[in-house]
Amino acid sequence: MGEGRWIIACATVAEELRIMGADPERLVELEFGLHINPDKLHEELQRRIEEVPGEGDVVLGYGLCSNAVVGLRSARHRLIVPRVDDCIALFLGSREEYLRCMREEPGTYYLTKGWIKAAEYPLRDYARLAERYGEEKALRVARAVMANYKRVVLINTGNYALEECREAARSMAEALGLAFQELPGSNRMLRMMLEGDWNREFLVVDKGGELTPEMFLREEERSPHPARE
Repeated sequence: MGEGRWIIACATVAEELRIMGADPERLVELEFGLHINPDKLHEELQRRIEEVPGEGDVVLGYGLCSNAVVGLRSARHRLIVPRVDDCIALFLGSREEYLRCMREEPGTYYLTKGWIKAAEYPLRDYARLAERYGEEKALRVARAVMANYKRVVLINTGNYALEECREAARSMAEALGLAFQELPGSNRMLRMMLEGDWNREFLVVDKGGELTPEMFLREEERSPHPARE
């Protein structure tokens, strides 16, 4: 990782980066559960950005993430952000691959070791409901919540042994009546984050600049006559 470069990342992304050799002294890991409330995630990201010392680059291990990164800025640092909707694209290697997978089956619930380890929604909610109301009712609620999903996909980034993760993901799929599939992931964009290899797949916001939702649009998605306030 380049001199002066810091990374602020979601716990699931941070775990992969740590395995890949990210400097633990300059890797700030944020709780995965912040995704549930984009406003809180935004506030925490802005706070952590302002706490980074010096004037080097700050790389965010996040995508647009329900607009949580919109409005982030720094007077002292350049902000580097993957030009993706969420971290699924980071684990698959590109936004294009993510979109291809979504076209193949939109009703897909993706898992990685980090997501399973975090026991995040819907796994966490299922466990809480089961403890309070019993497994039968908890299962009915979980199946209702996941009604629009067709499959559970475990992304294999190749950074760790998958046996335990595979069992957990398969059990989740079976309990919810969903198909289970394993897909090969890619460290391509994660490696680019570590090495400072910024191309058009990353946003580079200069000091004093601000992240906007339009920055995340592909060229063909941009309006030729954007509305002005």
